[in-house]
Amino acid sequence: MRALLVLLFVVNAVAAETNAPGSNTIAPSYAPSRIIKAIHWAPKSEIIRLAKGSDNWPTTWGKDDLLYTAYGDGNGFEPYTARKLSLGMAIIHGEPPNVVGENVPTNPEYFGAGAAGIKASGLLMLDDTLFMWQRNVTNSQLAWSIDHGHTWSPAPWKFKTSFGCPTFLNFGPNYSGARDEFVYIYSLDADSAYKAADRFVLARVHKHKIKEHESYEFFREIDVLGKPVWTKNIAERGAVFTFTNNCYRSGITYDAGLKRYLWCQVLPTSKHPQGPRFQGGFGTYEAPEPWGPWTTVFFTTDWDVGPGETSSFPTKWMSNDGKTVYLLFSGDDSFSIRKATFELN
Repeated sequence: MRALLVLLFVVNAVAAETNAPGSNTIAPSYAPSRIIKAIHWAPKSEIIRLAKGSDNWPTTWGKDDLLYTAYGDGNGFEPYTARKLSLGMAIIHGEPPNVVGENVPTNPEYFGAGAAGIKASGLLMLDDTLFMWQRNVTNSQLAWSIDHGHTWSPAPWKFKTSFGCPTFLNFGPNYSGARDEFVYIYSLDADSAYKAADRFVLARVHKHKIKEHESYEFFREIDVLGKPVWTKNIAERGAVFTFTNNCYRSGITYDAGLKRYLWCQVLPTSKHPQGPRFQGGFGTYEAPEPWGPWTTVFFTTDWDVGPGETSSFPTKWMSNDGKTVYLLFSGDDSFSIRKATFELN
C-alpha cells in the first residue's frame, strides 16, 4: 500500500508539471484507474434534457426516496416559475428515462444573476433535514431546511478562507450507507466559484455537529501509513487533489456497488463564449476512500456535447452492481442526463 501511494504521488507530480502554466497539453492529473477500464456513454440522441435555461443541479437522495436538486439563473421545470431565480429548488420523481421535475417554492426567494446572486453548490439530506452549501456569499455559507426545501435557515457563520464552491459527498437515501459518522465537504481552494484553482481541499464534520463551525476539521495530508491527517486550523489545509489551473466545480458520490468514490470535475476552459455548458471537457476520478488515492476513469478536453459547469452521478440512479450510472450535468443550460456503463478490469 505504501509503495502504491509513493508511485501515485510521483505520477501526480509529473502530471502537475505537464499541466503547469505555459504547457501546450492538458493531460489527466492522475494515472488510469485499475478498477474501471472504460466508461461507455449512451449516444447523444438519448440524452434527456429538461428545465431548459437553468443550470447547477447539485443533488441528494431523500428519506422519501425523492431526488432533491437546486438550479441557478433560471425558471426551473415546466410549468416555469413566474420570475427567474438565482437559486431555485426542485424535486425529481422517477428514474431515467422516466423522470419528472417539480419546482419547490422557497422562502426566502433568491434573485440576482451570475456572481451577484446566491447559488447552491452542494446538497445533503441527513436525518430528514436538507442541508445546502450556498456560494457567492463571501465565500460560502451553510443553510438548512426542515420542510424539504420550502424554507431555509442560514448558519450564523461563513467560510471566509477558501471553500468558495463547496459540495457534499453523497451516499444513499438520507445519508444511509455512509462510511462513518462524518460528513465530507469538497471545494476548489479559492474564495470564489468563478476562479479556477490548483487544488481541491476537503473538510469533515461529525454529522450531528454540522451546524457548528468550530467542529469542522480540514484534511492536511496523508501520513506514511496512508492515513489521513486532519487539522482544526484551516490555514494548515492541504490538497486532497491537485490539477494546476484546472480545479473548478465538481460533484462527488459513492458507488456502493463498486465500493468506489466517483468525483466529476468540470474543466474551467471552453472555446464557446458561454463556457462549458456548450463546449468543453471534464474528468471523472475514482478512489477507495474520500481522500484518495485518486485515479482517472475518464478525461476529455472536448466532450461530444457541452459538459456543463457542474456534474455528478446521483446515487439514486446507480445499479445494484454499480456498473450502470447516469451523469446529471448542466450541459446545454439544462437538467441533462446521460446514461453511462462502466467496463471493469
